[in-house]
Amino acid sequence: MQSPKPCSATSTSLHSHFVPDENNWEETMSSWRTLLLRIGNKCPEYGGSADVKEHIDTCYGVVRRELEHSAGDISSFLIECAEGLPHKIPLLGTVIGLLNLENEDFVKGVVETTQTRFQEALDSGNCDRIRVLMRFLTALMCSKVLQPASLVVAFETLLSSAATTVDEEKGNPSWQARGDFFVTCILSCLPWGGSELAEQVPEEMERVMVGVEAYLSIRTHNTDIGLSFFEDDDDLSAGEKDFLEDLWDRIKFLSSNGWKADSVPRPHLAFEAQLVGGKAHEFGPINAPEQPEPLSQLSGITYGREKHNAELKYPQRIRRLNIFPTGKSEDMQPIDRFIVEEYLLDVLLFLNGWERLISLYTSRKECASNMVGLPVPFRYEYLMAETLFAQLLLLPQPPFRPLYYTLVIMDLCKALPGAFPAVVAGAVRALFEKIADLDMECRNRLILWFSHHLSNFQFIWPWEEWAYVLDLPKWAPQRVFVQEVLEREVRLSYWEKVKQSIENAPALEELLPPKGSPNFKYSVEDGREKTEYHAISAELSNKVKGRATAREVIAWIEETVLPAHGFESTLSVIVQTLLDIGSKSFTHLITVLERYGQVITRLCPDLEKQILLIAEVSSYWENSTQMTALAIDRMMGYRLLSNLAIIKWVFSPPNIEQFHISDRPWEILGNAISKTYNRMSDLRKEVLSLKKNVLVAEEAAARAKAELDASESKLTLMNGEPVMGDSPVKMKRLKSHADKAKEEEESVRDSLDTKEALLARATVENEELFLALYKNFSSVLKERLPDASKAQTLRDLKSTQGDEMAVDTDQPSTMEVDDENGGAKKSQSNGEGGSSNIYNIGEKEQWCLSTLGYIKSFSRQYASELWSHIEKLDAEVLTHDVHPLFRRAVYSGLRRPMNELSSE
Repeated sequence: MQSPKPCSATSTSLHSHFVPDENNWEETMSSWRTLLLRIGNKCPEYGGSADVKEHIDTCYGVVRRELEHSAGDISSFLIECAEGLPHKIPLLGTVIGLLNLENEDFVKGVVETTQTRFQEALDSGNCDRIRVLMRFLTALMCSKVLQPASLVVAFETLLSSAATTVDEEKGNPSWQARGDFFVTCILSCLPWGGSELAEQVPEEMERVMVGVEAYLSIRTHNTDIGLSFFEDDDDLSAGEKDFLEDLWDRIKFLSSNGWKADSVPRPHLAFEAQLVGGKAHEFGPINAPEQPEPLSQLSGITYGREKHNAELKYPQRIRRLNIFPTGKSEDMQPIDRFIVEEYLLDVLLFLNGWERLISLYTSRKECASNMVGLPVPFRYEYLMAETLFAQLLLLPQPPFRPLYYTLVIMDLCKALPGAFPAVVAGAVRALFEKIADLDMECRNRLILWFSHHLSNFQFIWPWEEWAYVLDLPKWAPQRVFVQEVLEREVRLSYWEKVKQSIENAPALEELLPPKGSPNFKYSVEDGREKTEYHAISAELSNKVKGRATAREVIAWIEETVLPAHGFESTLSVIVQTLLDIGSKSFTHLITVLERYGQVITRLCPDLEKQILLIAEVSSYWENSTQMTALAIDRMMGYRLLSNLAIIKWVFSPPNIEQFHISDRPWEILGNAISKTYNRMSDLRKEVLSLKKNVLVAEEAAARAKAELDASESKLTLMNGEPVMGDSPVKMKRLKSHADKAKEEEESVRDSLDTKEALLARATVENEELFLALYKNFSSVLKERLPDASKAQTLRDLKSTQGDEMAVDTDQPSTMEVDDENGGAKKSQSNGEGGSSNIYNIGEKEQWCLSTLGYIKSFSRQYASELWSHIEKLDAEVLTHDVHPLFRRAVYSGLRRPMNELSSE
């Protein structure tokens, strides 16, 4: 069965002439750049019917004619095409192989340039470029451009570096992520060139395979602790293969099958008789990056920090989320899944903005066109959906903003209207069924994506399928999911529109948020009885309308209102009135805060009063989570609220009671932490930039001083007296230049000192923030978690009420969560199925599960900051007597082994 045919480009302007006429392909192409970009688009391997050999011949002929005039441009563009369109590398490699027959010097230059770029990528740690250029080199070897032995030398260089890295005596095992990445790069090349290597240099190829097996025997099994899509206890995945072990198994199966991979096009075979006459060039030696400094003690905090840094620099690109039963995918070899995943991720990477080529591929629809037209002989809609959702939900964070995946999925639904929407709907149903076990951060991303996705398709969804959630307890994750999706939809549209969208399940209106109108205590509408506070509110409104200054309002409050009514009543009427004045729009709110922020600052200078301020904001906007979050966020931005006040308010009793039934406190808490973190990040960037500017200013000042000194040293004798050799005008100019350069240096140094002082203060505040956050988490959990002897794991916590409530364990699941090797493991039931209304987790247990999930999420999201304060966190929060489930949540987020107690 053929893969889906690529959708035709519909964009105008620059794109229009890039889409070739299938009947007159050569005449419609106006440049060699266009030919290289579009090579193979209409070939059978890419879902078309044109002849691949003809495409390559045409492209080769045009490029060959242009070599005389544009050799440098062609060389650079060929490599850029390889980096930006990796799924077309076999075609590009064949074109280069044909060019090698005509112009060996040109192709030698391509090889040398590739080597230079490859070495630069190794030095800078550019993972995507390293991986893609290795595949490009493999394709050049297949086209007789590169000597097979040279490619093997490159493989062995990286393999040796990887082995040294994980060696406990010579290397630094905490940097295993880099070694794993290098070995993954080597293995990922073999589907594209393993056959040629095994045929032409069998001994060297065998040596590589033995070296990989040796590396796997000395590395540490990599568990997905903290990065699993589902909340499984760590010991459940101990026996599963990790990604590299699984890839190695797939490669061994491919080797035993004669290196035949259906999903890898081999266009060079059609030109083999010609290509064999070309000269194979050597690929010069490469230097692996310097080994990280060996650690004298490979344990504890030092090891954890190093491991975290390594995984940030060399992240695992693919984490599989097998949503659909295996029968949904057509028969394919084990390696085919990996190859198709690589294709899809490469397209996503390129069309998100890959250097110069993006100027030629400006339409977002190009992404859908390339994704549905991959060179594979089987249908892969289900695999495409799984790959996209796996990237959207990837932990610790997806490579691109979630909005990008939303747009891609939307375009794919439009490109394949007869197939992909149903696949996406099936994925949503399967994930919804297992929502109770989905990682909390993944759950929130799914809510945001799904609501945004529906907003682009008229909010159409068969809500009647999920109407049964009303029969579940208010804390059941499926019910909360529907509630939060509807709330987000209201933000993206309006209440009446969303209500209309659920007309097939009208009972779900109960889960709609209240209409977002303000709850103004001092409104004079609706015939409310007027009080003295209504009069104060009206007077303040008149002052604002009359453009009274903040100073005048403060004086009025302190002289008239406060003495007569006390602080809390004064705060309530002033804050509620200002919020009401700013309630018409976000712009109105900003204007009020800018003009009268000093009033709020004067009223609420300390932590306790700021907590009361937040309570008033929450009361005024009790019907709108979005406006509550926006108002608090803006007040924090204007320094009217501190992050510590927000944390203390979030952990107040009324909000604590919502931890398992609403996202409201979590959104506000997340915004506060994010804003604090962003401030720190901005300050770090500014300090780094200023340090560079100081060096530049020092060099400029030194040069100006040297020029002045050299001029002053030029003395001549006139009438027996020494005089300056240079003219007074020049001397004056040089002295002025030197003085100005010195002033600029001092100015930059002053700026650096100021920013470093701000950064130091912010670092202390950041430490206080995280300590306060985790102390509060520990405190509220201690009150609610079962005794540690009864609940050591999440499974223990979930089974606390297992004997008290019936659980339907015989109902079949429509989703299996696979490990990296395709082995299925069951995920816990959440009352799945439209006919079931059973939920087997008690309210207190669900509260604990939700809170622990957010602890893990925050720990993972801000792991870099937490590792910098880990000693203080260990000493004051993660003590030996802390509850094991709390420790497990924090450690999982930090990817820190549970058996490591804070001994350092």
